[in-house]
This record gives sequence, C-alpha cells and structure tokens, in this order.
Amino acid sequence: MPHTLALITGASRGIGAAFAEALPAETGLLLTGRDEARLAARAERLARPDRTVETRAADLATEAGREAVIDWARQFPVDLLINNAGLGRLGPFGENPAATERAMVEVNVLAPVVITRALLPDMLARARPEARAGVIIVSSVAGFQPVPFMATYAASKAFDLHFAEALAQELSGAPVDVLALCPGATDTDFFDRAGMAMEALSLIATPERVARRALASLGRTTVCLPSTKNRLTSVIGRYLPRGVVVPGAGRMMRGMLDRREG
Repeated sequence: MPHTLALITGASRGIGAAFAEALPAETGLLLTGRDEARLAARAERLARPDRTVETRAADLATEAGREAVIDWARQFPVDLLINNAGLGRLGPFGENPAATERAMVEVNVLAPVVITRALLPDMLARARPEARAGVIIVSSVAGFQPVPFMATYAASKAFDLHFAEALAQELSGAPVDVLALCPGATDTDFFDRAGMAMEALSLIATPERVARRALASLGRTTVCLPSTKNRLTSVIGRYLPRGVVVPGAGRMMRGMLDRREG
C-alpha cells in the first residue's frame, strides 16, 4: 500500500536517491543528506502540485545534524522511514583516521537508532491496519560476517541488521513493517568515498534495482537480500566456520587495499 510521507536519509545520491525516484507519486518526500544542491535538484524534479517534497541538508555524523533532522521530520506525518545514510572506509583500523572511524559509528549506528526512536512512537500512533507504517534500515551483506580492513563498517552493518530484525519481532503485532535491506556491491559513489576500486568487484547491482526490491519486500519479509549473489554471501557468513570466513574476507580486502596502493 502506498505511504503518505517518507523520510529518506542519505538521499543526495545512490540508493537513497533511488528510493526517492522509486516511491509512488502519491507518497510525499522528506529528503535529507549532506549535498544541498543535489537534494534541491532532485526535489525540483520530483515535485508536483499535489505532492509534498521538502529537503534538509544535514550531517548525521553530528548530534546537531541528527537533532535537526528529527525536529524537522516531527513537523510532518511521516509513515515511512528509510534509514539509508551510511559511510565506509577501506583500510587497517589503526591507520584509518580516528575521525572517520567515529563518523562511521555515528552515521551507521547512532543515526538509525536515535531517528527511529524519535519518530516511531508518532508513526505507530497514526498507523492503522489499513494504513501501515514502515521502517527500512539499510544494512549490507558485509553485516553477515567480520570483514578485516573494513572492521568498523562491517560491525556497524551487523548492528543495523540485528537492530532491524529485533525491532521487527518486537513490533510484529503492530501496524508497522520493518525491513533490513542488505545489498552487496551497488553502482554508487560509495566505493570512491570508501577508497575502494569498484572495477575489482563483479555482478554490481544498480541502486534502482536495490530500491525497488526493498520496497517490494517491505511487509513481506524482514530481511531483503536483493540478488542471488547477496543471498549466497549471507549463507557463507552465517553458516561457515569463522576460521574460514574471516581469513577469506581478509585476503579479499587485502587484495583491494593492494590495488588501491599500487
């Protein structure tokens, strides 16, 4: 069923922008991200006379940015929350900038928790069986196992996955659907910002496909793995011994790091 108004974090580009494009025209949009110009351009393209489209530039790595988004969103009847904003960084934990490691936790872990906690009570109060609310938390296939050289990122995405699954169970009797979206390699600028070579990866999905699969899965399942490759990766991470999975992931990421440094 179409939602009335969606708040999308990290909507400047990538999967967040694809969510904005994929939602039905009758769903209003609150778009937040760090790139004000991109947000404004997207809002101008998606706006129509009978549709609310608002933007707010904010950095979710800061408490001020998170609180600004919460205060703004509380002015609207949000019934779909898409916690999409995320950061990653390839490199040895002890060599990555401390500020970058902290920002990953602030954006990937703290932001979904505090924004969801702030908005969910009112979402539930407005929801009805025939007009359900929805929460999508963007995790990653990296959340199914430890990933050396992306230690904080993978750990943060494991948190997102477990948080979404637990929240879905807690709210199983309420008129709200909760989904953990766990994409793999997706054609966005995440890799450039994370210091990774995208050409080293195979079977890269489009953000449009990932967003559409997530929206189609909301209310039908709790965890969405958008492709067969993603599902296989999750099985490896969950069921093979850690003594096999972690060294294997380390060798793969070490190879990516060597390509970057070479």
